[in-house]
Amino acid sequence: MKEAMNNDREKLTYIDEAEQRHIDEKEQTCINQEELTHIDKNGRPKMVDVGEKADTARTAVAKGSIYMKPETLERIKAGSLAKGDVLSVAQTAGIMAAKNTASAIPMCHNIFITGVEMDFILDEENSAVHIEAEASTIGKTGIEMESLHAVSVAALTIYDMCKAIDRGMRITDIRLIKKTGGKSGDFYGSK
Repeated sequence: MKEAMNNDREKLTYIDEAEQRHIDEKEQTCINQEELTHIDKNGRPKMVDVGEKADTARTAVAKGSIYMKPETLERIKAGSLAKGDVLSVAQTAGIMAAKNTASAIPMCHNIFITGVEMDFILDEENSAVHIEAEASTIGKTGIEMESLHAVSVAALTIYDMCKAIDRGMRITDIRLIKKTGGKSGDFYGSK
C-alpha cells in the first residue's frame, strides 16, 4: 500500500512538473508570438496583410544538393536514364514549383513572379547535383519561399527520376543564400 502511495506521489510530482513545463512553454510562446507575423493574438495561424506595403523589386536565391552513387550521376550526365533527361525535367519542375508555391505553403501569398532561373552543377568529386534557383518579382512581399520551393521540388524530381537505380540518394542543405528588396533589406546567407 505504501509503495502505491509513493508511486501516486511520484506521478503527482511528474504531472506538476509537466504542467509547469506546459505553462513555461505557453509563456515563452506568448513572448515570441509578437515576432511571428503568421500567428494572431490567440496563437492561431493567419495570413499577413501586405496591402499597405509598397511594391519593390525583390529577388531570392536558394540552393540545395542531392547526393547519389557515382554511377547514378554518370547516367544523369550521359542522359541514359529510361525516364528521360533528368535535369530538363527537374528544371521544369522547379519553375512550376515556384509558380505554385502558394498552393503548397499555406501562409504564402500568391505573387506575380517576373522570372525564375534554375541552375544545376554536376559535382563528380562529391557525386552530387547542386541546385540553384533564383526567382524575382516586383511586389509587396518577398519571393524567398518560391526559390526554396523550386530547389526542393527540383531535387525531389531528380530523386523520382533516378530512384529505380539509386534509392539511397540524399537531399540536403536546402537554404536561402540571398534575398534583396523589401522593408527588411538584403540578406546574404552561407553559400
